[in-house]
Amino acid sequence: MKMSKIFLIAVFLHTPFFASSDPEDLPIRGIHFGAPHSRDLPLCLQFIREALPKEGVNTLVLEFNYNFQYKEHPELANRGALSEAEVKEILAACREANVELIPQINCLGHQSWAERNGRLLSVYPEFDETPGKYPDNKDIYCRSYCPLHPEVHKVMFSLIDELADACEAKSFHVGMDEVFIIADEDCPRCQGKDPAKLFAYEIRLLHEHLAESNRTLWMWGDRFLNGKVTGIGKWEASINDTEAAIDMVPKDIVICDWHYERAEPTLPYFALKGFSAVYCPWRKSEVALEQLNLVQSVRTNAHPETAQRARGMLQTTWCGMAPFVRAYYGEGNPNNKAANESVDCFKTLFVRIRNSNQSMK
Repeated sequence: MKMSKIFLIAVFLHTPFFASSDPEDLPIRGIHFGAPHSRDLPLCLQFIREALPKEGVNTLVLEFNYNFQYKEHPELANRGALSEAEVKEILAACREANVELIPQINCLGHQSWAERNGRLLSVYPEFDETPGKYPDNKDIYCRSYCPLHPEVHKVMFSLIDELADACEAKSFHVGMDEVFIIADEDCPRCQGKDPAKLFAYEIRLLHEHLAESNRTLWMWGDRFLNGKVTGIGKWEASINDTEAAIDMVPKDIVICDWHYERAEPTLPYFALKGFSAVYCPWRKSEVALEQLNLVQSVRTNAHPETAQRARGMLQTTWCGMAPFVRAYYGEGNPNNKAANESVDCFKTLFVRIRNSNQSMK
């Protein structure tokens, strides 16, 4: 089915909000944070135990990346990284709050930020997709590791396994968003390759590895969307030809469909393609509520096979866990716009979700 037809279906589904007939309503009611610094752990544990069950959150995605004290690769841990014992404290708090903990490591892309490379490429520069190019990361967004480097997955799989085991995770988020550097013309292994096939290859490798321990792969969905055809553009969708990968990967993947400026009707597309999906807002309450409308509409109006794949909502934050928590409790910096806006969006969204649940009783 062509993308334009998907969008027509999505528009048809975009009816005013009403409660779902599904007795579970939204199976996934989540929030995403970067893993906290060790010094902020007590505050964040309090938030998990007190605020998350109060708000109705049942899923916590924590993006660790290199903020964990890896034993097999201690050289990759950032300063202030959490120890295994501290991660166990987070896990215990989540269990007390009836919240599933899903750890995350950014795979493929997001291997640098501004002028600084992340720990992986700092320690193993040979894994870089573009070694020697873009000094000080000038004129690029984020570096990628080379998916065809013969040694990179030995390291990545080790990190994934150790973190997933520490979290006793049933699911694992592999990131994969905003991959702008792929199949680079100067990479001796990737040059001339189809970006969609390379992207799908990486997902299949990660999926197969996680399946060996019966874990479900979660990932961001932007690289599966055609940014030109949809008009969504290069950030929340792809203009570097990765979108065809959607038909080259397993369907038992949970897609985190993030859109921050508008409620793009793309979750129905993922559901119709056979994927479970959640919408991911950030800082605009009106966008979050429109996304919730779409989720509820799919769950109510679509065929049951499709409806069950519209799994719910995952609030993103992008301000650090501790600043968010302080803003949530009214103790944060009033000038921290990112924290204050994401808190307002989160509270507004989860009030609506709770009210929806109450209307069904």
